[in-house]
Amino acid sequence: MATHFDPAAAAQPGSGIFGLPHSPDEAHVVVIPVPFEATTSYGGGTSDGPAALLEASKQVDLFDVETGRPYERGIAMLEAPAELHTWNERAKERALLVIEAGGIESGEAELLAAAKDVNGFSEKLNDHVYRTAKQWLEQGKLVAAVGGDHAISFGIVQAHAEKYPGMGVLHLDAHADLRVAYEGFTWSHASIFYNVCERIPGVKTLVQVGLRDMSENEHRYIEDSGGRIHAFYDAVLQQNRFDGLPWNQQVKQIVDKLPQQVYLSFDIDGLDPVLCPNTGTPVPGGLSFPEATALVAGVVRSGRTIVGFDLTEVAPDPEGSEWDANVGARLLYKMIGWMLKSQKA
Repeated sequence: MATHFDPAAAAQPGSGIFGLPHSPDEAHVVVIPVPFEATTSYGGGTSDGPAALLEASKQVDLFDVETGRPYERGIAMLEAPAELHTWNERAKERALLVIEAGGIESGEAELLAAAKDVNGFSEKLNDHVYRTAKQWLEQGKLVAAVGGDHAISFGIVQAHAEKYPGMGVLHLDAHADLRVAYEGFTWSHASIFYNVCERIPGVKTLVQVGLRDMSENEHRYIEDSGGRIHAFYDAVLQQNRFDGLPWNQQVKQIVDKLPQQVYLSFDIDGLDPVLCPNTGTPVPGGLSFPEATALVAGVVRSGRTIVGFDLTEVAPDPEGSEWDANVGARLLYKMIGWMLKSQKA
């Protein structure tokens, strides 16, 4: 770190994420921006999430009472290649045809061709994220990704599962994301964890928290998973709270389902939508900010290791408010801090 860096000073023009001066080679934590939201089927804007998070991060104070000084280890966000923006725009254009038709159920050749194109762009995106994550993991870095919609998570989960076979995924979300090729898109944001479960055997366990919007088929998939998927539904978590069960005890029940090595996959809509009003598919209910950060802390306090994470579906307010990005940037810093604290070395 540059010797003149003052963590208490205002972020300098041209500085990196959280106002830090580190290059990716210098940093211990490397953040991959993934501005991609091709299959977003309701509200849009998440492809602007990485840029909004970067800007909002510069307002986050770097000393954290719980995790200390995460910035001292070095944190850097990569630049998103121009081709990602191109893929996103072209894929969104093709996806719109399908989404406006309600999917590919009619079997029209035009819709099938459009869905195939979108799947092709998504596969390129998955490969880019996978290769990027793998490259930095091989250099001994801790790697995270910020989206974009939740579909961007596949490549980074794949890379971590190869390095840490038998890992668990802790998934905070309003949605189960276990649909099969939703609307004809194999790599839909609504299918991310179906694809993880079906295609990444290195993921031993999936623990989902805050679920409150899902199809009956998704519920059945959880029930038929043979214990590989554990769902903590929002309605049950809230009822337990109403009955007087402290949140720390609920956290222990959640964390107990996880193996030693844990990957976090957090969709911002797992939080109360008061905290993320512009996310693509907000659902009433969800966790408060302290509950979410206490859940991350609980993983670490249990002696488990956070090996990596992603944060998705942060969408800036088209009217210009920075609230969504502000909340997202603070959650991002907490996740980085606890990830670093969990490392045994």
